Amino acid sequence: MDVKNYLILVPILLPVLGGFALLISPVRDDHKRNIICEALVCATSAAVWLVLALGPQTPVMVYSFIEGFAINFEVDGPAMLFAGMVSTMWPLVLLYAFDYMEHSVRKNGFFAFYVMTYGITLGIAFAADLVTMYVFFEMLTLVTLPLVAHYQDHAGLFAGRRYAAYCIGGAGLAFVTVVMGTMNGGGDFTYGGSLSNVFSDDLMRIVFLFGFFGFGTKAAIFPLQNWLPQASVAPTPVTALLHAVAVVNSGVFAVMRLAWYVYGPEILLGSKVQNVCLVAAEFTLLFGAVMALKERHFKRRLAYSTVSNLSYMLYGILLMTPAGLLGGLAHMLFHGIIKMSLFLCAGAFMHVTGKEYIYEVNGVGRRMPWTFAFYTMGAFSLTGIPLFCGFISKWKLITAGIGAMTPVSIVGTVCLIAAAFLCAMYTINVSIRAFFPMKGTDRYAGLAGRKEAGWRMLVPIGFFAVLNVVFGLFSGPIIRFLENIATGML
Repeated sequence: MDVKNYLILVPILLPVLGGFALLISPVRDDHKRNIICEALVCATSAAVWLVLALGPQTPVMVYSFIEGFAINFEVDGPAMLFAGMVSTMWPLVLLYAFDYMEHSVRKNGFFAFYVMTYGITLGIAFAADLVTMYVFFEMLTLVTLPLVAHYQDHAGLFAGRRYAAYCIGGAGLAFVTVVMGTMNGGGDFTYGGSLSNVFSDDLMRIVFLFGFFGFGTKAAIFPLQNWLPQASVAPTPVTALLHAVAVVNSGVFAVMRLAWYVYGPEILLGSKVQNVCLVAAEFTLLFGAVMALKERHFKRRLAYSTVSNLSYMLYGILLMTPAGLLGGLAHMLFHGIIKMSLFLCAGAFMHVTGKEYIYEVNGVGRRMPWTFAFYTMGAFSLTGIPLFCGFISKWKLITAGIGAMTPVSIVGTVCLIAAAFLCAMYTINVSIRAFFPMKGTDRYAGLAGRKEAGWRMLVPIGFFAVLNVVFGLFSGPIIRFLENIATGML
């Protein structure tokens, strides 16, 4: 084997081994630990981009359990998208975490698992078949569980138990699909589907439902979404990654791989199973938006927003048209950027003020103008207002739904538009409260001067806000890249 092919193992193993080393040999000095963690993560990101430039375009087998069941990695279009997202976001959010966790307990364990999660997520991104993706999918649950339950109080432990129960249970459902898919020739990822020698299309369609709801547990598909808002008790650097990149997008990514790279449109398009999955996604995106509007806790409101937006992606992917896949992938990327910015803003507010609820935001925009200016940009984008990247992906999804020309897709388009109106109400409302509180409700009127978070928190927030605008104004190159993935050219 060409030595160059082994390069793909570096970004997966480096953070896993580095994080494990922190666990068995704790670093007590905060400054030294911060330098080690940031160096590990930056080196991993550099390795990712080297892999994307030089990595193997054909599967590389690392280990074989038995015939047909092995650990294989590959660099293809979806892997480039997901790994590129993760490698750009992780170093910045880690920088944010240094300030946020400054006065926290058990910091060594926190940063050890935080770094390890990076490598496991990259394992999902670079997986070349169902078995490999499933192995890392399960590992992701185990390595993020200590992060969800980090504070180890009643709320944190309860959230951790619920997170484990839902995600391990979902993986149990998905295991049926992994085994059946691999045994029927669909183990390897091939654009358009890889299933062969299928003795019953109807049975395999039913098996798809196990995989959709199993992998979809991490994508918070109804009725398996309850773990996600509960997990918002975790530290904000964790919830940002849970709700924007690592866990939830791994669920969407896995469903995309299953639908397009194992089954394909030939088996799923026009089937009753496709309609069941689309209806589940449409209901979830409306349900999440309604629950977000009702929610009064800042981070839980954003968590329900994530529940809604994840099903935007699933809806586009499960239209089983290249236009739908393009919309789903675009929203996966752009929502990750937007929601990262929103969660980091919420975390900065909570870190500076010690407050958690929406009504406690009243008037804080004059005290934290940069933070809430960046939040407002994210709110506009998530709503789908032009000039921001959220408009691009939502427009692609709406046009794909209309273009599919089926009753279920048309209903889905209506649901998308309704959810966008609800999104405007539950996100922009926070900005109005922050900058234009009603008379007598300004909670910060007696406080003089500005009180922003530290630069290590503001820089990542500002970066994602700028990226939000740049992709909104100059989306051409990234959309062409996503079109190449959606049409099977990458």
